[in-house]
Order: sequence, then C-alpha cells, then structure tokens
Amino acid sequence: MAEEDADPTGSVTLSFSGSGYLVVYQIGVIQALQDLAPEILKSASRVCGASAGSLAATALVCGVNLEDFQNFVTEAGKKARESTCGPLLPTFNLLHIVQKGLNRFLPANAHQLASGRLHIALTRLSDWKNVLVSDYRSNEELIQALMCSCFVPFYCGFVPPSFRGVRYVDGGFTSMQPLFGLKSLITISPYTGEHDICPRECPVSYNCFEVLNTSFQVSIENLSRLTYSLFPPEPMVLKDFHCQGYKDAVLFLHNNTVAVGLHQKKSDMMGSLTHIIAVRLLSETLTLKKSEITGLNKKQIHRQQPEGSCVSIPSALTEVNT
Repeated sequence: MAEEDADPTGSVTLSFSGSGYLVVYQIGVIQALQDLAPEILKSASRVCGASAGSLAATALVCGVNLEDFQNFVTEAGKKARESTCGPLLPTFNLLHIVQKGLNRFLPANAHQLASGRLHIALTRLSDWKNVLVSDYRSNEELIQALMCSCFVPFYCGFVPPSFRGVRYVDGGFTSMQPLFGLKSLITISPYTGEHDICPRECPVSYNCFEVLNTSFQVSIENLSRLTYSLFPPEPMVLKDFHCQGYKDAVLFLHNNTVAVGLHQKKSDMMGSLTHIIAVRLLSETLTLKKSEITGLNKKQIHRQQPEGSCVSIPSALTEVNT
C-alpha cells in the first residue's frame, strides 16, 4: 500500500473520476481508446480510479469484456429502479451486486495484472485521509479495495468494509479525481469540468470550481448527471451516456491529432502519443478523409452508420466540425 502525490517517472497516467452509474460513460471512453488509440492504454504506467471510476480502471487493466461490463451496470440500474425507493431500499445491496459481478468478470490473475499499475483511491475512516493502494496479494484483496473505494455510507450500508484490517469509505470523498493536477495525466470524468475527456455544453471555464480534488462546472446538466450517478435513469439513457463517452473520446483524439498536424512537434506530454493517434486516425482507422467527411450531411452519415451502433468515427468527427 502506498500514498502518492506526484508522478515520479513522468510517464502517462490515466485517471477515472468517481462516477456512480455513469461509469458507463467511462466504459465508452475506454472502448473508443481501444478502437482508435490502444497505444495510449498500453503506454499508461498507472491507471487510477476513485469510487465507481476504480471499477472502470480495473476493467481496463484486467482486460474485462467492456460489453459485458456495460450490460452488468445497466442490469444493476434496472434492479435499483424496481421500487419507488430505488437504491435506498434496504433489501437492495449494491455492494453485494458489484462484488458478485467482479467475481464473475475478473480473470484468475487479476491481482497480478493490477499490482503496480492499478491505483485505487480510498478514504481512511480513522483520519479521513486519502490513500492510493496499488499492490494486491490476491483477487480477494483487489475486490476488497474496490468495495472500500465504492462504499458510500448509508447509501451502501452502515458498516464500512475493510482492506487489510483498516476500514475505508468511498475514495471520492477525499479525491474524486485521483492525482488531479498531476502532469502527464489524462483525466476522464462523466461531469463537465477541466478534464481531458468529459461532456462539454459550454466553455470549460464557465462556473467551474475545484472541489474534492476535481473540477466541476455548475450547470443544470451537471447537477442532473450527479443525480443519475446515484439514482440510475432508464437503460436507454445509460446507453446514451455510453455513446457520449465514446464521442467525447473521439473528440479528444481528434483535437490532439489536429494539434500535432499544425505544429509538427512534440513539446508536451501528449506529443508522442498524439503522433501515434494522428497516424492511426488519419491513415488506418478512418476510411474517409476529413475533407470528404465535412462535405457529407448528417443524413448521409446516418445511412453509413451500422445498425445498432451508437457512434461511427465519421459521424463523431462531423459533429466536431459542425
């Protein structure tokens, strides 16, 4: 177990914020990065997560099937909506549901894959201090750390879980976005703020403030997202959030690709990675040139999109340019 406040190596780190049921947004982001820029995921020496974001980070590091994970979250949301009290119903045990899912999805060597790379944010109950754990002796220990990071008092129960004999609660209480502000960090959040990948309705600096070691924009949309995090919406709405995560990740890759194309240099943390992204996006992944894409109208693009898919790369880029 280690407490970390800085990146000692300068290598790329991915940080998943607390997200609740909107972890489906982060699943969409991971899916887009896997499809378009797997080099970013492979090159990330550290993957951090707080609360439900730790589940997304675990899925990435341990190679969990993302479609199965998304369906699991959607089914958990359906169960939570079965009564008027929703997830606050005493018989609804969210942590038990998550624990059963982890036991089903995680590979037998998950703790070995996670040790040294997966950093889970916890809040120590005794002194309310944030702790990042990154070594796990077994799958059981890994799951215990995840349960601690996701435990919201009263919402998830009354007795906090423990990790190696110490009781912890939700890591988001003290660090909603692990290592926020660290250089060489890619932040991923379902809430609008000063993050690398997040929804954007208006300029990022508008009504934006820092709280719980993260950036949050005060808006009706963001407050609605907070509500959805604890009280899940209908499955179709969760699916829309998943698609939005995919689109926002494409936007992030596209913007960084354009930056490299304009400046032809790699002077910052994203330099070498965006070069890889540029090659993949413009030479391998996209079947249409950007000039051709911008000439298509939305109806034409919709006809090209496979049935049942939430987003295609041409449509995502067209939305960026319109």
